[in-house]
Amino acid sequence: MSTDGTSGAGDLNVLGSPLKVCSTSPMTGFYRNGFCQCDGADRGVHSVCAILTDDFLEYTKAQGNDLSTPRPEFGFPGLKAGDGWCLCASRWKQAADAGHAPAVKLDSTNRRTLDVVPLEMLMEHAWEETKSS
Repeated sequence: MSTDGTSGAGDLNVLGSPLKVCSTSPMTGFYRNGFCQCDGADRGVHSVCAILTDDFLEYTKAQGNDLSTPRPEFGFPGLKAGDGWCLCASRWKQAADAGHAPAVKLDSTNRRTLDVVPLEMLMEHAWEETKSS
């Protein structure tokens, strides 16, 4: 990570500036480096930096993707409302279409998300840090 909190790998966010860290507690990202970086190895395109909600966690569990239960055998802590997490772009869009999308940190959401989700849709769900303080 560079000193300004960006990935330092040249990744851009959906706003066209350097990708910022999503979460280091819990450590997120396909590469578990805190960033929603993705490349050809990440077939799920874990590119959306979301601030999780109970509603989303219940929704995704009902869809067969349980993110709230710890899985220590995989080094997975289990997630809770308020955690930042890099979600698959298609999973986030599915949740948005169903009315269950968590908020999105635009400066930490990888530009590759735009291959799946329109910017306008992401902006409708933009997370405002001032609301969480």
